[in-house]
Amino acid sequence: MTPNTATSATSAPSRRSFLASTAVAAAAVAGGMPLLAACGGSDSGSGGGTSAGKSAKKLLPAYVATNVVTPDIAAKNGSAVGFTSKLDIASLKTSVPKKLGKGGKVSIMSPFWGSPPKSDNAYYKAMNDLIGVDVEWQNQDGNTYDQKLGAVLASSDIPDVVVIPGWNMGGKIPSAIIGKFADLGPYLSGDAIKQYPNLAAIPTDAWQRSLFGGKLRGLPQPSPYVTGIVPLYRKDIFDKEGYQVPTSADEFMALCKEITNAKAKRWACLDMKWTAFQSFGVLSGSEKPLGWNLVDGKLVYRIETPEYLEALEWTRKLFAAGYVHPDAKLGKSAATDPGPKFAAGEFLIYAQNISQWWSRTAEQATQNPNYKIWGMDIFGHDGGSPTLWAEQPAGIFAFVSKKASESVIRDVLAVANVTAAPYGTKEYMLTNYGVEGTHYTVKNGVPTKTDQGNNEVINAYVMVASPTATIAHPDFPEVAKAQVEWQQRMGAFTKKSSFYGMQITEPSRYTNLSNDFEQLEDDIVRGRKKISDMQQAVSDWKSKGGDQLRDWYKKLLDENGPAAS
Repeated sequence: MTPNTATSATSAPSRRSFLASTAVAAAAVAGGMPLLAACGGSDSGSGGGTSAGKSAKKLLPAYVATNVVTPDIAAKNGSAVGFTSKLDIASLKTSVPKKLGKGGKVSIMSPFWGSPPKSDNAYYKAMNDLIGVDVEWQNQDGNTYDQKLGAVLASSDIPDVVVIPGWNMGGKIPSAIIGKFADLGPYLSGDAIKQYPNLAAIPTDAWQRSLFGGKLRGLPQPSPYVTGIVPLYRKDIFDKEGYQVPTSADEFMALCKEITNAKAKRWACLDMKWTAFQSFGVLSGSEKPLGWNLVDGKLVYRIETPEYLEALEWTRKLFAAGYVHPDAKLGKSAATDPGPKFAAGEFLIYAQNISQWWSRTAEQATQNPNYKIWGMDIFGHDGGSPTLWAEQPAGIFAFVSKKASESVIRDVLAVANVTAAPYGTKEYMLTNYGVEGTHYTVKNGVPTKTDQGNNEVINAYVMVASPTATIAHPDFPEVAKAQVEWQQRMGAFTKKSSFYGMQITEPSRYTNLSNDFEQLEDDIVRGRKKISDMQQAVSDWKSKGGDQLRDWYKKLLDENGPAAS
């Protein structure tokens, strides 16, 4: 995690490009590829299945809300909890009063972005001492992690713990999860989890996403179910120029015309496809099976809906009119790292993960004091309320090897109980910031990492398990407040699809059926393809297996029932 941030959010416009553009992948991304969890009549990786239904409920841990720390802003409508107070180190609470670890060794393989620190660094030593476990990290390059995963899971030599993000769960990885990892149910299901109070405070929805193959196998990182993609804009320039935040698709188009002046090197926006999907009410497409929903008794996939085509056509018009920054049309740097040109005022609006609301603010705080980035409320395309669709409540998981002894499993859970400590506790500060004076300092209630902290306190223990989704920026409390309140407002318009929270893998013959749609979307909005090309692609999708896949999903719903609303 980066200094001063504690945000869990949903998947970005492009999972991989977002990861490439930020060092907070563990904290800012949730959700991913379809996951194998065969039950309800399915029994193999090729057959697929789900973790939903009545049988799943008995596997879930009891939920016991934490009372160690009270957030400044409570969760509402699927939002994160928020903290806006300055940090007082002296008043930090203790959520783990005694070491639960028994001194054993635990090896953990996890994705890592950046240069891993030495194994004997001060951060690892302090964490291991607090937990009572000797954790040995096997950090792997996050950019090529799927390749390493495949090799490790195909071998007989598997670390005690393997962290697997949802976006790395393609190919044979889902079946390996069931074949290689332990059932944690005997340790966590029902009241058993009360031995680990911080884990017990993780929301039930996140635990349901941790069911694989009819067993509780994953330790989750919870995230808000409210969309994490925000239309971010330069509020300082809006205020100066008198621009009004739009409340409809037509108003947005008119605003873009008013802003754009190519001769002056100013364009209105980047690619707004994801905002269009939100504005037109298109089913969430970033995580299967959320693109499916039961409508008037019939299962419909997102690409079949008129809203999907309308959103693409609206975005195409933005490009055709010249309102989109040319780098975005060409797929260049402004699309992947919008910060510099956004700060220069070359464009004033872009859609990205909510974490950038804070990170862009922090970047510009000293060099550009007038700079103010803010988030637009998502508008219904017709000027009414939007219809938004819930994202999955967890998407990064830690798994324990089937070969692990009970003592190793207990030590792993001791690690997770510390890393899942809530904001405002000593355990949270050590997990996310390291040792005061060594890894961070506190001035005027704001913790700031030292160079040693930036080198050592990254990508490690935060990958094992996390507390309920939290937004806390003591350096910019007004941003934290705005982020949570934005989530709460958007959460009021958010619906849960029929498959919300379910852990599903599609039969292998359908796995790649929808792979080409994202590229076709991008080609259409940039004018390289036509809407009719998408209509043909949808027709081909149906004939090549889409209609059969619909029948398969319908059978799952008949057997397990839809997700709770």
